[in-house]
Amino acid sequence: MARPLQGKVAVVTGATRGCGRGIAVELGAAGATVYATGRTTRDTASPMKRTETIDETAELVDAAGGTGVAVRCDFTSVSDVDALRDRIAADHGRVDVLVDDVWGGDQFVEFDTDFWASDLDKALGVVRNGLETHLIALHRLLPLVVARPGGLVIEVTDGDDDEYHYPGVGIPYFLVKSGVRAIGRVLGKELAAHGATGLTVTPGFLRSEMMLEHFGVTEDNWRDGTAKDPNYVMAESPHYIGRAIAALAADPEVSRFAGRTMASWTLMREYGFTDLDGSRPDWGRWFDEVVKPGLDPTAVDASRYR
Repeated sequence: MARPLQGKVAVVTGATRGCGRGIAVELGAAGATVYATGRTTRDTASPMKRTETIDETAELVDAAGGTGVAVRCDFTSVSDVDALRDRIAADHGRVDVLVDDVWGGDQFVEFDTDFWASDLDKALGVVRNGLETHLIALHRLLPLVVARPGGLVIEVTDGDDDEYHYPGVGIPYFLVKSGVRAIGRVLGKELAAHGATGLTVTPGFLRSEMMLEHFGVTEDNWRDGTAKDPNYVMAESPHYIGRAIAALAADPEVSRFAGRTMASWTLMREYGFTDLDGSRPDWGRWFDEVVKPGLDPTAVDASRYR
């Protein structure tokens, strides 16, 4: 198999589950050494109280053909990130690909709640876990990215523009996801002077572990989730955005996307990769042509959109 990222060093923040895990595994499948970072290990639980671990992610990276390195890191802790930086500096002296996917805000988000009626501590927790963590990670790890030309930094968000498309998510969540896009825009400008590229990516309707549980399905029967939400017919696995990022990391002309927010579906059109089932879900076109106009999703031929 082709290994376009053979010899490359990648760091994925928030690699315990969801997008982070899918990204780490697909970077590994392309041959990279991947530092899978997060708070949950087999020995240490996080406030998320989930069973997925970074140890499992690193093993999946190995199984995919890369080299997985699990490093526990709480990105709200500067000292933890310093220790991560020092470990990578000692091992390699550089980072070729930094994917900033840390989140950890689910436990604080109060959906469908007026902001003034919400819990302020939870609101601030969303911002702390979803935005400040990105700043801490970047502040400490960017020196390893710009240590030599050609580095790539990818911020991971939710949504490809700053329109308020999903009423009910609330101000803190929207602030975080818009803020991450803003970080990507600035990185696109500032990193160019150092021979590096910065941008933002977003998945579509994600089949993360938590979303599968929410819909009461598994990866094997995920389509049954359409009984709860017909739009779930466009759901994509975390590997889809992972393959998008692996394609970006292997693209010698990736700088043409500097500062932009690229979606899994726009990158699919650019690079032609598929999801695990061989399909190409196009959430962007589905949203524009089905969701926005208020069409009945069950009356639309979904095969035309994946």
